[in-house]
Amino acid sequence: MPTRSALEVRDLTVRYGDTVAVGGLDLHLRTGETVALLGPNGAGKSTVVNAVLGLVPSTGSVLVLGRTPAAAVRAGCVGAMLQHGGLPGEARVGEVVELVRRSFGRAGRAMAWPLDDLVVNAGIEGLLGRPVDALSGGQRQRVLLALALAGGPPLLLLDEPTSAMDVEGRRAFWTTMRRLADRGTTVVFATHHLEEADAVADRVVVVAGGQVVADGTAAQVKAGTSGRTVTFTAAGGAFDGLPGVTATERSGDRVVLTTGDVEATLRALLAAGRRLPDLDVRGASLEEAVLSLTSRPRTPIGADR
Repeated sequence: MPTRSALEVRDLTVRYGDTVAVGGLDLHLRTGETVALLGPNGAGKSTVVNAVLGLVPSTGSVLVLGRTPAAAVRAGCVGAMLQHGGLPGEARVGEVVELVRRSFGRAGRAMAWPLDDLVVNAGIEGLLGRPVDALSGGQRQRVLLALALAGGPPLLLLDEPTSAMDVEGRRAFWTTMRRLADRGTTVVFATHHLEEADAVADRVVVVAGGQVVADGTAAQVKAGTSGRTVTFTAAGGAFDGLPGVTATERSGDRVVLTTGDVEATLRALLAAGRRLPDLDVRGASLEEAVLSLTSRPRTPIGADR
């Protein structure tokens, strides 16, 4: 049985004057996926999120659960937590949450999420009576999450959702996101915390220059980046001329070789009779892969998705 499409973006183009922020971008997301949007500042991630919400003029086609962005938002199909989202001042958290919840349950709109359950899932226990202006940065993020979840939307768009959260808050946040994904919610988040993307995303979409330059699992994106590192301890010696080695770094006795042919590099080291204490061979991290992909865009990985 085919999986329902949560988001279908075709040839999306967004211009700000003479600047092309997003140029001909295609993206297809299935229901229940947790998708990380990665890329440097100015890559177009936030613009894509805004276009899916219908907040910026664009050309191309965007369908959210088979609807236009405006229709999907009106029906309560989309919950959004934007990077620069604000909260009304001179109000208490409970008043703001209730104001948003009351917008649901009307004709054509989803029913509001029960308050007690919403409070637990958003992690805002004990905050309902607190003035909005007295919230810490992490608490504000959790309240914004509660507002995004208020209608139990099938699609969540989150732009830097864990900024200002401490480690405990981040863990609780991603526990909630996994629970929602297990229920069939599609979670799309833009982030600069690549360790979070590596740990929680089913799928990673790397954007650079308004284009998708990689699309696949974190493992696929990392595997698509050439080069591995060979690290060991050595008191002296030169290693630049070894087969496959493209870069050499040394910190005290610790040597890090970047190589495009790890087997040839190791064979040469062993053939020279070198001992290799503390040997560690690793592939590219997600951070290294994203840096490589965004510095020189290439044919998208997993472009058949």
